[in-house]
Amino acid sequence: MPLTKQEDPEDTLDELLQNKARIEELPSDQDDAFEDVESDDSGIPFPGKPTKRERRAEADLPLWLQQGTINLFHDELETTTTEARQKATNDCLPLLTGRRTENLALNSYGIPHLHREGHAAFLHSQLDTFPAPYVAIDASRPWFFYWTMAGLSTLGEDVSHFRDRLVETVRPLQNATGGFGGGHGQYSHCAGTYATVLALATVGGLDMVDRKAMWHWLGTVKQADGGFCMAIGAEEDIRGAYCAMTIITLLNLPLELPPDASARSAGLTSFTDRLGEWVGRCQTYEGGIGGAPTNEAHGAYAFCALACLSIIDAPHISIPKYLDAPALLSWLAARQTQPEGGFQGRQEKLVDACYSHWVGGCWDLMQAALSPSPSASNCEVKDVWNRAALIRYLLTCCQQPGKKAGMRDKPSTRPDAYHTCYSLAGLSHAQNHYHYDGSAATRSESGRLMAAFNWTAERATEEELREWRVERGDVVECVHPVFVLPMGVVDGVKVQFENGTF
Repeated sequence: MPLTKQEDPEDTLDELLQNKARIEELPSDQDDAFEDVESDDSGIPFPGKPTKRERRAEADLPLWLQQGTINLFHDELETTTTEARQKATNDCLPLLTGRRTENLALNSYGIPHLHREGHAAFLHSQLDTFPAPYVAIDASRPWFFYWTMAGLSTLGEDVSHFRDRLVETVRPLQNATGGFGGGHGQYSHCAGTYATVLALATVGGLDMVDRKAMWHWLGTVKQADGGFCMAIGAEEDIRGAYCAMTIITLLNLPLELPPDASARSAGLTSFTDRLGEWVGRCQTYEGGIGGAPTNEAHGAYAFCALACLSIIDAPHISIPKYLDAPALLSWLAARQTQPEGGFQGRQEKLVDACYSHWVGGCWDLMQAALSPSPSASNCEVKDVWNRAALIRYLLTCCQQPGKKAGMRDKPSTRPDAYHTCYSLAGLSHAQNHYHYDGSAATRSESGRLMAAFNWTAERATEEELREWRVERGDVVECVHPVFVLPMGVVDGVKVQFENGTF
C-alpha cells in the first residue's frame, strides 16, 4: 500500500506490517510502465540495465534479439570500427524487432513477406540500358547477366526465353583464343568467363561456347604450383581455382592439360595436379581462407576453397585432406553477427547481405565434409549457425521498400543486382537442406569429375518453417551448393556434355 500524506515518512517497514499494510507485486501491465528507463547516448546499455521496451512485445522476440542478450555484448573501447558497427546495429534493430516495417507486407509471424514480384521486377530492370557512369564497370558486364538470370531463377521464374538474347549479347565477348572477356575487345578472364558460363547455363545456351578453345585457354592460366591465375599474366588466387574448376566440370573439358600448357614444364599433366595442396596453403593461422597463401582470411574465399575442393573429390574426402576443417568451422561460426543475424566477410567488419551466400553457402559443404560416414545424411550433423537469424535479417533489413524493390547490403545502402542475387542464394541456403550422396561415384568411366553432381535438395518441413517464422510462400528455389545454379540446370548440363567430345 503506498504511503499517504498523512503517514509519517519515518515509519519503518516493521511498523507498516504491524498496521497490516499490504505489500504487493505490481501486475505486469503496471510493471511495464516502470520499464521506461533512459539509456546513455551511445545506445549501448550497461550490462543488466533495462532500456525502453514493451516487455510483452519482447517476449515474442527470439532470444538473440532480447535486451538481456544484447546487453551481454558491448565494446569497452570506442573506435571507428565499433562506431560503424554500432550504427549498423542501430539501423537494423528497429527492423529486426518489428518496431519498423517500412510498409512491407507482413506474414502471420509479423515478419515481412518476401517481395517476390518486386525483386523480380528489379532484376529485369538490370537488363536495360544503364546510365553513363556504369561504363566504369564495363569489364563486369557478364556478372550482370549471371546475377540477373540466377536471381530470377531462385525466385522461381523461367528464364529460358532470354536464351537467344543472351547468346547474341555474349558472342562478341568470346575470344578466338578461348574464354570470355568482361566487355568487347577485352582479354579473357576467369571471373568473366565463369559468370558467362553460369548465365548461359541458366538459359540453356552453353552450346555456343567454344569448348576446345576454352580448354586451351585454361591451360595457359594453370600454374606450376597447382593454382590458377585469373588471366594470362594476372594475379593467382583462390577465385581462379574455383572458377576454372567450375568451368572445366560444367563443360566436361578434358582434365589432361593441353600440350602447350606451361605447367607441363614443371611436371604437371592434369588441371587437378597440386591443386588441393595449393588450396590448403591458403588457410590462415586462425582457420579461415585467404585469397592466396599469406593473405587475410575472407568469407568469399572460404566458399571458393570449399567449393573447389568439393569439385575435385567428395567433400568428406577432399576437405579434411587439405584443410584443417575444425579450425575453419570455428572461423565460419564467428562470422555470424550479433544481433543482426547476418554474416560479415572478415573479422570486425560489418554485416553484409552478400555473405548470406559466401559464408552461408559454406555450411552445407562443411556438413558434408564432417558427416559421420560417407553415406550419412547431412542433417545428422547439427547446425552450428542460426538459420532463423539469417532469414530474419534478410527479410527485415535487406528488402528495399517501395516500388523499385531489390535487395541491399544493409538498411543504409541501396539495392543492386549483386546483393539481390546473393541475398536470394543465402535465403536458399537457410530455407532448404542439401545432402551429399557419399556412395555415388566421384569419377565417370571417361574420367570426368562427378563429385559436384552428387548433391540433392530437400525442402524444409512445416515444423521448421514455424520455427524460423517463415511461410511456405516465402521460400525460394533450391540453389546448387557448389555451382550456385538451379538444381535442375545442373542436372541438364551434366547430361548435355556427357560424352565429353569437342
